[in-house]
Amino acid sequence: QVQLMESGGGLVQPGGSLRLSCEATGRILKIYTMGWYRQAPGKQRELVALINSDSTTDYAESVKGRFTISRDNAKNTVYLQMNSLKPEDAADYYCNADVVAPFWVNRGTYWGQGIQVTVSS
Repeated sequence: QVQLMESGGGLVQPGGSLRLSCEATGRILKIYTMGWYRQAPGKQRELVALINSDSTTDYAESVKGRFTISRDNAKNTVYLQMNSLKPEDAADYYCNADVVAPFWVNRGTYWGQGIQVTVSS
């Protein structure tokens, strides 16, 4: 039906930057909210940032001023620019999208498989 594929993760030193991308493919008419979540070992998955179809955004307090979420609706892609990375940002990052299928036959929430971000010197 719909697949989300993350890219851009990896190893970065504290203070460094990474840009995550997530492309949605498949049977898509419209995507409402897109978001990024993360889960560190032994912790619950938490919201990092959301962007709505009107481009309004919301961020976790821990990333405000450092991370920026954006989207390209023509490409069904959401981005997460992460600057000033800290060791506590290390986690598996997951993208999420609220997707409407063609002819409005279905609306559902989909998740990517996750991508690892490691912040270490």
